[in-house]
Amino acid sequence: MIRLIDILASFFGLLLASPLLVVLSVLNWVDSRAVLFYQKRVGQHQRPFILIKFRTMRPETKSVATHLVDTDVITSFGRFMRQTKLDELPQLWNVLRGDMSLVGPRPCLFNQKELITARAALNVFDARPGITGLGQIRGIDMSTPELLAKTDAKMLKNLSIYCYFRYIGLTFLGRGSGDNLGKQNS
Repeated sequence: MIRLIDILASFFGLLLASPLLVVLSVLNWVDSRAVLFYQKRVGQHQRPFILIKFRTMRPETKSVATHLVDTDVITSFGRFMRQTKLDELPQLWNVLRGDMSLVGPRPCLFNQKELITARAALNVFDARPGITGLGQIRGIDMSTPELLAKTDAKMLKNLSIYCYFRYIGLTFLGRGSGDNLGKQNS
């Protein structure tokens, strides 16, 4: 049932948001001369997939977890997109393709060994990764791998249609801060 909802929601989401996606693409191009960001992530059953997002950091930024990145690499428009979570919209394509779900554990990078080990021990990789989930709503990011893995496992164990829509609703209402950025520069 959740996969059917994912397909319908991502299809109609992409369709309805297409004018906004065009505007955001143009504004992002003007701001950073780059529009989209592609990165290999760990998917269901630890299979790799390519995550698509709007680029919010300068193109030459290293491919590491967000909490390890200096804040000065974020572009001015990228900061706005991160605060409003608009940078996540292209991931609807990942959901439509079946790489992701709207709700699930956030997909990690292959170099996040602690998180991969903790999630594997709790069978978190049995599920598709998601755009949002309990960890994001509670403000738990990938800098605390054990806590995030436990929260992901709890979410998956208790995931119902009600929780699925609740997590989406809370995300739209601005709950959660996303991944914390690393070193703050003055």
